[in-house]
Amino acid sequence: MRRALGFLAAASVFGALAHALNIAFGMTWEILWALVLGFALSAAVQAVVSKSEMTRLLPDDSPRTIAIACGLGAASSSCSYAAVALARSIFRKGADFTAAMAFEFASTNLVIELGIILALLMGWQFTLAEFVGGPIMIAFLAVVFRLTLTPQLVDEARVQADRGLIGSMEGHAAMDMSVTDGSILDRLTSPRGFTAVSHYYVMDWASIWRDITGGLLIAGALAAWVPESSWQSFFLVDHPLLAKLWGPLVGPVVALLSFVCSIGNVPLAAVLWNGGISFGGVVSFIFADLIVLPILNIYRKYYGTRVSLYLLVTFYATMVVAGLVVETLFGILGLIPDQRNAKVVEASVSWNYTTFLNIAFLALTAVLVVRFLKTGGPAMLRMMARPPEEEGAAHHAEGHGSHNSLHGGVEHGQYVCPMHPEIVSLGPGRCPKCGIELHPRDTSEEK
Repeated sequence: MRRALGFLAAASVFGALAHALNIAFGMTWEILWALVLGFALSAAVQAVVSKSEMTRLLPDDSPRTIAIACGLGAASSSCSYAAVALARSIFRKGADFTAAMAFEFASTNLVIELGIILALLMGWQFTLAEFVGGPIMIAFLAVVFRLTLTPQLVDEARVQADRGLIGSMEGHAAMDMSVTDGSILDRLTSPRGFTAVSHYYVMDWASIWRDITGGLLIAGALAAWVPESSWQSFFLVDHPLLAKLWGPLVGPVVALLSFVCSIGNVPLAAVLWNGGISFGGVVSFIFADLIVLPILNIYRKYYGTRVSLYLLVTFYATMVVAGLVVETLFGILGLIPDQRNAKVVEASVSWNYTTFLNIAFLALTAVLVVRFLKTGGPAMLRMMARPPEEEGAAHHAEGHGSHNSLHGGVEHGQYVCPMHPEIVSLGPGRCPKCGIELHPRDTSEEK
């Protein structure tokens, strides 16, 4: 009898796990092609937008600078960890702190791939809410910082940032393979442009796959194991007015405890929406990827305990306000969906448009991965999580280039980065900007 009960218990556990994994795979299959499309578009944008310009373009917290920060953020990687690391990097190099934080917000909340996945899993209204609520949140953050951010806090942040403590995705944040010569089409279709797109594409996948996988698994588990009545009770579905206020307040708290950031929180948002959280609550939850517990710990390392607590409070407040404003605005305009039918589905693979799109975009992935492997990608991948090399190394390598150009061109035995021709060395090594192995310079073509 005891053995039979044990067998039944084990079968029940395995059945529950299989149900959760089935839902997770079903959601993965639904969004796979959209993920590839989003990352490919993001890689193409990063390939033509130079990170080196960011510090120069973000000198203060004026409305114009904040708008530029939003544009630069939207054109960068959607990895939350890379966004946080890059924000510190540009702050250390002289960018305004408020502008750096606005850039960080835009990097994870105004990116193409997030909008595509939201539209596919939850509906176009949520994509519109992202691009309406994001600027509202950033504008409110800039106002709050102007009113409450003291020079002493900024000085504390700068002193701590200059210590250079390691967080996450430091190397990924420092890499700049952008092509800036010629028209956008010429840049993308050039060999250097193709290489840059392939590298950014693989790097973004490598930096975010854990969050995406974690988000899908958590979403599958919650959809399979948590009864709908429990969600409805937690989100106060029976009290419509309170629910609209409660959703934006509790959404960021759920995100903070989920450990899932970047676009990995969209599948979980779909589960919460079907469970009864308000429209504004979904918006606040999605925006809260920058206050999950691992990132709060990185803020502590980057800027110190006091500043990290300040960021937690102000970020949370702006996310709540953005959710409430979007809830009110979309309610007035009649844009909140009447039905809660986000795609939280069990696995079902058939010959439909989703399957054909997945095959086509997996073929695109294969092309980009092959290019990545043939152009020094694995070496760069190994550098992704490491801090960038000291600036002195870069200046040392660039100094060789300047010295040689003063002496009438290129000499035998020099090594050059294929992505950054200005990086020239007298010996083998790796490019301090992108990590690609330096190649012997071919002088025959120049002659």
